Amino acid sequence: MCFICNLKTPSVDSESGDTPSSFWQARRAFLLAAGSTAATGALAQVDVGSSSSLRKLVPAETLETSARQQYSQVLSEARSKGALAPDDHPQLQRLHTIAQKLIPHTTPWNPRSRDWKWQVNLIGSKQVNAWCMPGGKIAFYTGILDQLKLNDDEVAMIMGHEMAHALREHARERLAKSQATSIGLSIASQLLGLGQLGDVAANLGTQLLTLKYSRDDETESDLVGLEIAARGGYKPEASVSLWQKMQAASGNGSPSFLSTHPSGANRIEELQANLPKVQHLYEKARRG
Repeated sequence: MCFICNLKTPSVDSESGDTPSSFWQARRAFLLAAGSTAATGALAQVDVGSSSSLRKLVPAETLETSARQQYSQVLSEARSKGALAPDDHPQLQRLHTIAQKLIPHTTPWNPRSRDWKWQVNLIGSKQVNAWCMPGGKIAFYTGILDQLKLNDDEVAMIMGHEMAHALREHARERLAKSQATSIGLSIASQLLGLGQLGDVAANLGTQLLTLKYSRDDETESDLVGLEIAARGGYKPEASVSLWQKMQAASGNGSPSFLSTHPSGANRIEELQANLPKVQHLYEKARRG
């Protein structure tokens, strides 16, 4: 369901993403605007550079439309199996609470996110997995919460990390690079190539759930997610304990999460090196 409507949602359909009542529209706009104002005045504390310009070969609107359709399909399939958590599920409410603290800090990383209809849903599955599609469509599986016994700070790090993939438009960039290579995109055939890329974006299907990001993508998402979570009032050091748990879990098979989010000691070292950069953001958030 839509994260902001978890208290009262008679007019919202989490599968279709229909617009909520005018009251909730106004409340959502107020929260996002307030969060944006608070965050815009502060420069990013982590250094991840600028996003790849190649992503512009794939229209963002087209990709986000495809993501909404795929997200709706995933929810429908989960609902048909009785695996989609109801609104009053304690773990889903927990996820909504965390999302409410993180989303106001996303706009500086991607102005488009101001207009995203963020959604957070929980699917009953043993999969150790979570993801965020373009446009802010988030899903957690009960397996990642239960098997890793994650505390709220660690859940916030996962959520921030997944949000960062969407904010930094990594799926859009991956798609552009792979399709540009496969069709031999060149300046001379750019107009034709753009058309083909647009068609591919419109027919992504389940590719959005199986994309494998580059090491640079993962580092960006780790650091951007770390900062977003810290600004939301979650302990930065939880990013380290989270990946330590992931490493331990990888010794007992390969969690679904690690198939697209490879773990490693260098990942933990990078996070540890950036903890001091965001510690004051966490402390400020905790002081209110």
